[in-house]
Amino acid sequence: MQVSVQTTEGLERRLTVQVPADQVESEVENRLRDLSRNVRMDGFRPGKVPFKVVQKRYGAQVRQDVINDMLQRTYGEALTQESLNPAGTPQVDIKQGLTSGDLEYEAVFEVMPEFEVKGVKDMKLERPVAEVADADVDKVLADLQKQQAKYNPVERAAREGDRVVVDFKGEIDGEDFPGNEGEDQPVTLGSNTMPPEFEKALEGLKAGETKDIEYTFADDFPTESIQGKTAMFHTTVKAVEEPELPEINDELAQAVGVAEGGLDELKSLIRKNLGAEAERATKTQLKQQVSDGLAKANEDITIPKALIDGEISALQEQMKQRIQQQTGQQDDLDLPGQLFEEQARRRVLLGLVMNKLISENEIKLDREKVQEQLQQLAASYPNPQEVIQYYTQNRQLMQSLEINVLEDQVIDWVVEQAAVEDKPTDLDALLKPQQPEAAAQEQTEKTED
Repeated sequence: MQVSVQTTEGLERRLTVQVPADQVESEVENRLRDLSRNVRMDGFRPGKVPFKVVQKRYGAQVRQDVINDMLQRTYGEALTQESLNPAGTPQVDIKQGLTSGDLEYEAVFEVMPEFEVKGVKDMKLERPVAEVADADVDKVLADLQKQQAKYNPVERAAREGDRVVVDFKGEIDGEDFPGNEGEDQPVTLGSNTMPPEFEKALEGLKAGETKDIEYTFADDFPTESIQGKTAMFHTTVKAVEEPELPEINDELAQAVGVAEGGLDELKSLIRKNLGAEAERATKTQLKQQVSDGLAKANEDITIPKALIDGEISALQEQMKQRIQQQTGQQDDLDLPGQLFEEQARRRVLLGLVMNKLISENEIKLDREKVQEQLQQLAASYPNPQEVIQYYTQNRQLMQSLEINVLEDQVIDWVVEQAAVEDKPTDLDALLKPQQPEAAAQEQTEKTED
């Protein structure tokens, strides 16, 4: 076998492989003789079919099978011989040998880049540190108090904090659109459960009054047909209800799922859960800083186009599934690849860098951490043991979990090498990405567990 390699452009390589004709013919003949001992043909006893008859009938197909097998085998051998590490599937062009003579083919592909990871030793990080204060616990208690409120009908106009029950029907240019109607919909003013413009427009209305509310959908709204369009919602207020807040006491604790210990136990659980949330938020911010630092320090790495294209396809598919889940649309959505190119490039770059760090520093997957993360994930579901069993029986899910854990281990390793400065931070600021109502709801679920 003769092998030659040519660098065409950047990471692209053209591998030329030539296999002598006698090797091809010998393999074809051996397979045909094996076939003649087993093939059944009319007019001949089993195993007695003349070789030339078998050759005439099956020769072309057997030669094609031999060539396919030789392509796979010799391609792998050539990569090893030339110490090449391809980044994707090659484009193969058979130059000769399909019917006779030497087998010669070209394989064009990109190779993985060679690089040294930069930016680890001189990386500077700020670690946000937040203490859980009594005021933070009180805020969560206040949110839980609002969730347990009773609502009583009133005759006055609606104001912030009230719950308004409405019917609505939306139209765009006089036409209906998906999800345009609702009946007996409760809207708590100021909660942002519906668009703020819609909630604000309901303030000042009494039961029985109607109002046309104009709303323009965002350009990236999940339902493509109404993106950027303005709808008119014909709205009728059926009831205005004001909240009656319960006292913050042992009864409230019991109402949100604390069976024993009363208010003191509820406060203790809130403090513990806020501390855990703060720890997760701190890790998330450190991970973001490390990822940004590594991406910037290594942005000059040449990335194989094949890897970027593959990542773009994966991101497109994820977005399609997300949109279909949110809107129920089953049509094949057209999502241009350029929308995902920057994100795909960053993900591939970080993947290359992290794999290099794993290899060079012999970072091994911590199985105990995998189990810990699986336990934490399962704990958020009603039947944790079923979730654990589902994961352990699904290799693809477990691999995804293991990759996440290994990625966290790399981040932890980088943090150990970096200069880290603790930065006192307000808890609200640290947890800001999570809306207060969502935090309170999560708190309720945790206390009920």
